[in-house]
Amino acid sequence: MHRHPVSTGPPRFDVADVVRAHRHELERQHPLGPAEARVLSAIALCRTPALGGHREVCRSCGHESAAYNSCRNRHCPKCQALAQERWIASRAERLLPVRHFHVVFTLPSELRTLCRSAPRAMYDALFEVATATLLELAMSRWHALPGITAVLHTWTRELHLHPHLHLLVTAGGLHLWKDRWVHRKRFLFRLEMMAQVYRAKMLEALRALHREGVFQRHPDSQDPEAFGRRLAAAGRHKWVVYTKEPFRRADFVLRYLGRYTHRVAISNSRLLDVTPAAVTFRTRGTDAVTLPPVEFLRRFVQHVLPDGLHKIRHYGLYAGANAETRWVRARELLSADEKAPAQAAVALSEQVSPSWQERLLALTGRDVRTCPLCGGVMDKLALARAPPAAA
Repeated sequence: MHRHPVSTGPPRFDVADVVRAHRHELERQHPLGPAEARVLSAIALCRTPALGGHREVCRSCGHESAAYNSCRNRHCPKCQALAQERWIASRAERLLPVRHFHVVFTLPSELRTLCRSAPRAMYDALFEVATATLLELAMSRWHALPGITAVLHTWTRELHLHPHLHLLVTAGGLHLWKDRWVHRKRFLFRLEMMAQVYRAKMLEALRALHREGVFQRHPDSQDPEAFGRRLAAAGRHKWVVYTKEPFRRADFVLRYLGRYTHRVAISNSRLLDVTPAAVTFRTRGTDAVTLPPVEFLRRFVQHVLPDGLHKIRHYGLYAGANAETRWVRARELLSADEKAPAQAAVALSEQVSPSWQERLLALTGRDVRTCPLCGGVMDKLALARAPPAAA
């Protein structure tokens, strides 16, 4: 671990360059699965002539520039900023006007290797167990149904495997049999109680998956008693559940959650130096780590999610099944409730949806509609698509 000054301005280095230079060596040392191979291919081709694009020409001075299409892969460091902004805009109308708690459920270190052998089953179990813990506690303690949005992350700042869920939970819920909203102001539930329920439910879920033969690819499958020892070791210590004070305004909630929804394992802005022999990237603050390029890519691909696995899910009042029923009633009650927190003067859902050019300008300061030389208007013209070998 060493320290580097925090870089400013546009990224100087690109994960795609590391992929193009060292992918073959990675595959020689660590065979890739189909999903991992597709992600690396998409990142390598992103915003290159291989994906096509258009030519921009200034009406005033004739300046020309090429703009290539993005791959839109959810693991690509260059494709998630605009997707995040679009998601925030789409979720604005679904957010209830109430405070929200931020809760984090972490998977213990003894169980993380199971995610490598059966990632889909493990991540599905993490979603179901964490949200079931919150829903059951809310219904038994408050006699109410809350709204929950959960986002899966699998990494540490050093790119190690560290599966955990970020959840936003409404500070209260719709009463199960009375027509009223139940408010929670200062705290959600006791952390120790949440951790105990979460641990019991997850261990039981893993025993059920083991009986179904889900972990046949794991090294423990060769020893009939090894899996039981692993669960026993995980059950002997406290599990990590973290919560923060509730947010007062719905627009703050969306902006905060937006930091997590479309984040990838590492962004280009964190790359401090890339050479043929090493990749240096920022971890936290001014701290940094240097890795051989193949090890950097190995850590990166272990965070590729299985095809079709949803990393953002909604439960309780935010579940799709309640969109036309309980959610509507909760919104009506909160809109008329004097105890509900004051919202922003203009709700996000009422704002005019900006274009992608306006979102890009807000995010990067780059106005693609204006000529960088004379400030004139840029026109978009067709551009021939190059074959994949061009990338």
